[in-house]
Amino acid sequence: MPLRFLTAGESHGPSLTAILDGIPAGLPLTADIINKELARRQQGYGSGGRMKIEKDTVQILGGVMGGETTGAPIALLVPNDDHVKWKGKAIEPMTAPRPGHADLTGAVKYGYKDLRPALERASARETAMRVAAGAMCRHFLAQFGIVVGGYVSSIGEVQTDFGDMPYAERFTRAEESDVRCPVETTANQMRVEIEKTIHGKNTLGGVIEIVALNVPVGLGSFVQWDRRLEAKLTHAVMSVQAIKGVEVGDAFENARLPGTEAHDAMQLVTRNSVTRTSNRAGGIEGGISNGQPIVIRAAMKPIATTLTPQQTVDLASGENAPTKYERSDFCPVPRAVPILESMVAFVLADALLEKLGGDSMSEMKPRFETLRKATLEDLPMDNFPHVFWE
Repeated sequence: MPLRFLTAGESHGPSLTAILDGIPAGLPLTADIINKELARRQQGYGSGGRMKIEKDTVQILGGVMGGETTGAPIALLVPNDDHVKWKGKAIEPMTAPRPGHADLTGAVKYGYKDLRPALERASARETAMRVAAGAMCRHFLAQFGIVVGGYVSSIGEVQTDFGDMPYAERFTRAEESDVRCPVETTANQMRVEIEKTIHGKNTLGGVIEIVALNVPVGLGSFVQWDRRLEAKLTHAVMSVQAIKGVEVGDAFENARLPGTEAHDAMQLVTRNSVTRTSNRAGGIEGGISNGQPIVIRAAMKPIATTLTPQQTVDLASGENAPTKYERSDFCPVPRAVPILESMVAFVLADALLEKLGGDSMSEMKPRFETLRKATLEDLPMDNFPHVFWE
């Protein structure tokens, strides 16, 4: 059965909820594991006033007993602390759609007589539950040594040169930075840019890198379009609010190179293991993981809610009008890192579950140890001609 999750709830409603279905039995799980990731989502330089109000903590309502998953769907709830300010109160009508938001498109699609229902559900507040679900997926992957981490590579015009810094070090250093950039000199420049944006009553976007380490060879498939691993990963990452572009590995740089320079040459190590001399493919070949780090880069646009009004149309008066400000981040890029990590973790957990099969951790762990590797022993070739079609 595929791993799946659903979220429900509005930005200023009483709570957010999620159901994650497909996690096997026997995974040790506590609320603290999820709360750690929820706290990470609330941290980041350039965040707005909402993060000073919400202190997200999860309630596990089902699927966990005695500190272990049972194999049943896992139900989660995160209260909205800000709801008390909205409960039972008449809310000023919202009739001027903001450019770049779901206000107008949502009203056309669903026939709203007020734009707020679109705002409430399309809001990135919903990602709290993605992080909650993703925390469990990360925890599941960790049982097999698979690590998912991320960091900010650029904000606005400020780009980071990572040099030869190992990925694990990037993850650690990013968590020590309030802009989640592993290189401190660049992080300082990013803070300056964010500060300029705040004073200029504007917003700022950037690029985030998500990397998965120790992923075994063989996750995903090329046999159908919707089973390709990079297709699933990019779909999941693109589903996050304000993400408008994704690449796997060095995709856009590779597009400018000749074929002999765009791919990862193979060689034998100790005359046994087939390895690659580079990772331009980003850890995926032919829709299947190849054992190298999986590298995803996501472009996050400047969010559309700005203190400086933008031109729009008041749908109630039928006249041109400026937008009205709704509380939001000035630069959501640092806070988006754990959200994108969660979506990548979800896809990889699903792919690993598909590969291993079984209903419990006790079944899956022995199977993981026997997975075929890219070694000569695991790749016997009979070296004879074959007739493939009669």
